Amino acid sequence: MNTAVPTLCSDEYEVLAALVPLAGLRIVELGCGEARLVRGLLARHPDCRVTALEVDTVQHAKNLAAPAAGLTFVAAGAQAIPAPDASFDLALMLKSLHHVPLALMGQALDEAARVLVPGGHLYVSEPVYDGGLNDIVRLYNDEGRVRAAAQAAVDAALGRGWTEVATHRFAQPVHYADFADFERRMLRPSFATHTLDDTTVERVRAAFAPHCGPGGADFERPLLVRLLRRGPA
Repeated sequence: MNTAVPTLCSDEYEVLAALVPLAGLRIVELGCGEARLVRGLLARHPDCRVTALEVDTVQHAKNLAAPAAGLTFVAAGAQAIPAPDASFDLALMLKSLHHVPLALMGQALDEAARVLVPGGHLYVSEPVYDGGLNDIVRLYNDEGRVRAAAQAAVDAALGRGWTEVATHRFAQPVHYADFADFERRMLRPSFATHTLDDTTVERVRAAFAPHCGPGGADFERPLLVRLLRRGPA
């Protein structure tokens, strides 16, 4: 480790940087969303190069409209990475493995191994099924099954050439200005279509209300990081 790994941090870059030396790396992010972390990483390490994959066409279009030096956006999923073997030194999955279809999680981890150099690292960060925010979200989107499946897929991958070199739990503070902000970001994101009716929305609103004051609502989202190293081919 480079420095002490934080247990509460708003910028996950701090956790990543404490676990992996980042200077000069070729990095692939699998399921990049807004690519917030890698944009910050490139600002600190302009000698890195990042290829960021995203399957959500709406978010991918937004990413293309906001280019950054050293950052290449690709419309693709983790289960079929459009890159040659041994193209990258580090692969990132930031809260994205549980979004891969269940039947393809193992394939996605095998693809990460394929595109990494021997000795390259895979950083998997997944939300823990616990906490006040999770209690609200599971009223309309219960991810207990897929989150458990993501961890099981990582466990299974350890028998296919990966070595687990570190695990770390931390919490990420999350703020919502009000319920409208929560609804926009969590109930109606572009990458998912949740089954919502008026009754469900009102149940979620009622569960959110006790957490919300004049300054908004604050939560801590627990996360588990598993850092894997690719073995020799």
